[in-house]
Amino acid sequence: MERIYQFLKDAGVYYLATVDGDQPRVRPFGTVLMFEGRLYIQTGRKKDVSHQLSANPKAEICAFKDGVWLRIAGKLVEDDRVEPRKAMLDAYPDLRAMYNENDGNTQVLYFQDATATFASFTAAPEVITF
Repeated sequence: MERIYQFLKDAGVYYLATVDGDQPRVRPFGTVLMFEGRLYIQTGRKKDVSHQLSANPKAEICAFKDGVWLRIAGKLVEDDRVEPRKAMLDAYPDLRAMYNENDGNTQVLYFQDATATFASFTAAPEVITF
């Protein structure tokens, strides 16, 4: 799990795919956090992505760095505790201009029943489940 987290941190940007009805939606994200052994992302409850994940929690993310890409597929589950929201915002203090752990808008979600695949054009894929 640490390797997955570090890859996402080092990549800086990853792309999150959700489903809106029958239409896939993909957008760049940058927040990632290891908290209590789980891999978390952050968004705002008012955003379309939050509504899409509420309707269908299945999601994938993809990041690319140094000729290697990482894809993670699984369910994103909301953690409504203040502790992971605070930890996320402490890790990304610039977000505090828009979010607060007690604002009712900040949402953190962790991957459950997930499969991570590291791949490149020169090596066999490596699959990790968590």
